[in-house]
Amino acid sequence: MSEIAAKAPTRPRRRLIVSRLVPYLLLQALIVIATILGLRLLQPSDPEDFALSQFSLREDGVTRPVTLPHFTSSRYSLANPPLYAGAFTFRSADAGAGWSVYLPRFSNAVEVAVNGVVVLDSRRDANANRPDRNTPQIAVIPASLLRDGSNEITVRLFVWGPLKGFLDTVYVGPDAALRPSYETRTLLFVTLQVAFSAWQSILAVILAIMWLMRRREPVYGVLAVAMVLGVIQAFIPPPVPPAAVSRLAAVLLASAPTESALIVAFGVLFFGWRWPRYGMLLFAPGLIVFVVGLIAGPPLPRILFLVLGIPTVGICLFLMACVTATAVVRRQDAASFTIGCAVTIVLTCWVHDMLSVFEIVTNERIFVSRLSYSAMLVAIGAGLTWRFARALNQVDSFAGQLVTRVREAEERLKASFAREEERARAAALANERTRLMRDLHDGLGGQLVSIVALSERGHEGATITDAARAALKDLRLVIDSMDDIGGDLMLALGSWRERATAQLRPHDIALDWRVATPQGVPLHPELRPWHVIQIVRILDEAVTNAVKHAQARNIAVTIETLDGAQGPYGVISVTDDGCGFARAENGEAAGASQTARGLRNMKSRAARCGAMLDLSSDAQGTRVRLQLPQVFPDSDAAGG
Repeated sequence: MSEIAAKAPTRPRRRLIVSRLVPYLLLQALIVIATILGLRLLQPSDPEDFALSQFSLREDGVTRPVTLPHFTSSRYSLANPPLYAGAFTFRSADAGAGWSVYLPRFSNAVEVAVNGVVVLDSRRDANANRPDRNTPQIAVIPASLLRDGSNEITVRLFVWGPLKGFLDTVYVGPDAALRPSYETRTLLFVTLQVAFSAWQSILAVILAIMWLMRRREPVYGVLAVAMVLGVIQAFIPPPVPPAAVSRLAAVLLASAPTESALIVAFGVLFFGWRWPRYGMLLFAPGLIVFVVGLIAGPPLPRILFLVLGIPTVGICLFLMACVTATAVVRRQDAASFTIGCAVTIVLTCWVHDMLSVFEIVTNERIFVSRLSYSAMLVAIGAGLTWRFARALNQVDSFAGQLVTRVREAEERLKASFAREEERARAAALANERTRLMRDLHDGLGGQLVSIVALSERGHEGATITDAARAALKDLRLVIDSMDDIGGDLMLALGSWRERATAQLRPHDIALDWRVATPQGVPLHPELRPWHVIQIVRILDEAVTNAVKHAQARNIAVTIETLDGAQGPYGVISVTDDGCGFARAENGEAAGASQTARGLRNMKSRAARCGAMLDLSSDAQGTRVRLQLPQVFPDSDAAGG
């Protein structure tokens, strides 16, 4: 039962794989058919009216008739190249139009002579000797060389392997009739390939920059290196024997298998797979060709390229086809389909070229792998750049959405802040009301109760008058504490000075007001009315004690700013010349309970403001020193 349960989930999975793989393979089969038909249709049409196909070939000391296109029997013939001899007819009536000799395809190099005079040598053009470009050649025949009637034409074919030499049909006729075919072949097999290589170089720069900016994604760097190798192979001219440069040839030959291995690495990384350890073996053939090319001379590097390089390219293309097919089954995205179709086209072109190399296709030798390979790289690079640009657009869209959301959140925060500010304002107003109620209750309320009690008991008017004055004084204090003084405590102290002077005048006590520093006490932006009323009540209590209990004749008030370790702070001192009072061991006044209670209230008020109160008394008088905090507390419950 367990085996049946284990097999059950695999069946739907296999069905899913088959349902995805079969349509993909059918699509690739259609692409193969379309590629084959395209290769047939892309064959340029040459002017058959001027074709020369019947030649006599002298090769290896033997002369025999041949029909073009023709493959030589020798793979290396530089000292004694095959010589094709033929004839064409020229009429004097055609002398008005210039005549040319046109060679659509050959390998590796040709020398064409008309009536014994050389009119074309492809070795002078480095690009003309590249078998991967199918470069055509055309040369104008000077009119002085042409004879009315039969004319002789000879073609020497230089072959330096490793493939056999090949000569396509030769065309001789009016230049106006041959030139369009030459230009068409040049466009298809030379210009187009150079254009693809130029696009490769541009994409290589773009991909290199993308990799430098995103080091964690090596796929961009791998593809950039592959494109650089392709550009090197496309633009560096190959060596032409006998002036052979083996090192340059090794670089050119090694780049193709190495480039193919890099494309496989790109495919693996592009689809998010881990590069296998044995995958580095794909780079071994290219490395071997490169090292041998540096050490040995030609033709060994070219032979190794034929034996190792070309099969490696085919293996890499097959592996890339497998990678893309697996990605299509798993991912089902446009990138997988696009790359898979491009790989199928290149693989079909590679098979076409191999059939030509092994002379299975005997009527032509047109290599199209490099052209299709460059087109595939350009398509992959363009697709990767498009994906990167799409990712940037998604990032921009996300950034726009993020900005919108931030704005919405900011608006919500502003609304929430406004609500919280309104609540804080209401709470502050409630706290202020509570404070005023408490101050009125503790101060003015007690005085009014005392006045009522005194009037009911029938006391003398002076006593009631004193109680009423005390109540009025307390009411003024509460009203003054509501004024906005902007953190400047000196304004409140100035008002208190006037009231204290008026209070001391009936008792014939002098008030000595001293401001030791120019600014008095520092500004405190956080100063609140309830701070001011506590400080003023402390000063009132100090003056009242001096009047009632100390029998003082002079009271000095000193205001100054001192520098501390954490910054400046203000100090207010009230000193009288009275008899002082005795202090108990706990620091409070001994004897009079009312005086002791007054001193406790002063300390409590100082603590609620965050200030420090210091009391000292002896026979020469009493000194009350109030040290203000550097920053006043926000809550009046700070002191308990």
